[in-house]
Amino acid sequence: MAPYPEKVRDHFLNPRNAGELPRATVVGEAGSLASGDALRLQLEIVNDRIEDARFQSFGKPASVAAASALTEMLIGRQIDEASRITAPEIAATLDLPAQYMSAARSAMEALENAYARHRSLDTSSDDAQGERVICRCFDVSQGRIARAISDHALNSVAEVTAHTRAGGGCGSCHIDLENMLARARAERARAAEDQRVKQAREAARAQVASTSTGISDLQRAALIQEVLDREVRPGLAMDGGDMELVGVEGTLVKVKLNGHCVSCSSSTATMRFFVEDKLRELVDPAIEVQDVTDHGEVLHAPPMR
Repeated sequence: MAPYPEKVRDHFLNPRNAGELPRATVVGEAGSLASGDALRLQLEIVNDRIEDARFQSFGKPASVAAASALTEMLIGRQIDEASRITAPEIAATLDLPAQYMSAARSAMEALENAYARHRSLDTSSDDAQGERVICRCFDVSQGRIARAISDHALNSVAEVTAHTRAGGGCGSCHIDLENMLARARAERARAAEDQRVKQAREAARAQVASTSTGISDLQRAALIQEVLDREVRPGLAMDGGDMELVGVEGTLVKVKLNGHCVSCSSSTATMRFFVEDKLRELVDPAIEVQDVTDHGEVLHAPPMR
């Protein structure tokens, strides 16, 4: 474990605003005595302004320091503004190392709980609603872990433990944590790919928009080939088919199907509702696609994927 930074030592040895707050109008809680880390945050709110803040903490030095620092950040702020304080912001005020991030997150959760109670929002916990507890050593729910993974782009069990304490006990939940991390990585990869495709489409539209109406067939053909390669052919390949660009005459695009697409009964629909629409979207809304494939006499249903 890394040594505690000087700011953490200072807040632990000389905690600010510790103890009871008799005038408290709302109380937020996080953690539990059973998990060895419990926090009680008390706020005096007048006309939506936090006039005073106190805390009571049962936990490690980092937890006491995070709660102490949070109260200093809260006093004098409007409650709606204060509710947007994040765990990384709390950690930054203390120069808190990553392995102690769970302390900052616990302080943030106590603030969230207090805000929800002040605004009369639903304050029932994820576990109270029957959500699965992943780490039984520290009573950490699946929802809390998922939020930490999403909010901080966590990639390892060690990072999850640092942010939530989950996995820091017997280790029996490590398989569940690895599965959650794998799903999160896959979701991030899909989101990144969706963003890449979106940017590519916007770039294609911008390229077409910047081109004069007198674009040559050769230039138009290059744009069309790019769209076919990126947006159309990969989908056809999944069914064992392919498409080649035969020629471009103004807004008339001639294409030829290959592979399974040649005898597929849905080839006409593919041309009209997939290929033509895609080219109209990304190249020119006036484009018409002409199929010059020799389909023969027999058409059959598309193959099963």
